[in-house]
Amino acid sequence: MELGISGRVAVVTGGSEGIGKGAAESLAAEGVNVVIVARNQDKLDAALPEIQAAATTGQVEAVSCDVGDETAVNAAFKQIVERWGKIDILVNNAGMGNANSFNDLTDDLLGVDLQVKVFGAVHCTRAALPSMRAQKWGRIINITTAAGKAAPGSSVPTSMSRAAGIALTKALSKEFGPDGVLVNTVCIGSVRSGQNDRQAQDAVFRGDVATIEEYYENRGKGAPIGRVGEAREAGDLICFLASERAGFITGTAINFDGGAAPVV
Repeated sequence: MELGISGRVAVVTGGSEGIGKGAAESLAAEGVNVVIVARNQDKLDAALPEIQAAATTGQVEAVSCDVGDETAVNAAFKQIVERWGKIDILVNNAGMGNANSFNDLTDDLLGVDLQVKVFGAVHCTRAALPSMRAQKWGRIINITTAAGKAAPGSSVPTSMSRAAGIALTKALSKEFGPDGVLVNTVCIGSVRSGQNDRQAQDAVFRGDVATIEEYYENRGKGAPIGRVGEAREAGDLICFLASERAGFITGTAINFDGGAAPVV
């Protein structure tokens, strides 16, 4: 299927591993020029050649930036626009799982989560929108979770910040649809990612499971299809939402969880 986005320019936050990296690989394979953004320069340096290997006609670059710092975001996005002349696609993926009981929730824990996931998405969107509105074409894909729709117990602050991300998605889609900017969110479930790999390694170290594969097999049992997702599968969905083929889809929250969520 021709997605019609070859030559576009995409910025993927949290692009050095996991879902962000999967999205960058899928976009690069479609000929998109991709800029991955993350805080850790070493992880960016490690991911860059792997994403470049997936590229066809586009180029892949990396920029180190803390999305929770608006000054840093503005500087990074200014650099990207000066380099490429525009930003067509923004994937707001930066963030981490942070599920705790309410009794363990501190103001600091909540503040850090909101700063990265909510303020980070706001900062990046604010920086990318002028370019999109000027050309009457843009795609913003916010990465959230189904816990933002139906929060289970002991899911804060992630469920709180992801609910805000879903609300932000709908509000942006209404406000900027007339400018040709489409905004959707992908609600991620259990997926192989750098973060989950580290949790799997910890589980092996504690003796909870014998292997990383056993960890993922156990996680997959919570989904009707009986397995966890792959980062590149999530990347393909994100890539489709960024494409011309998704030109009539906006303001939508799509579950990517193998059917595990209790809500549609």
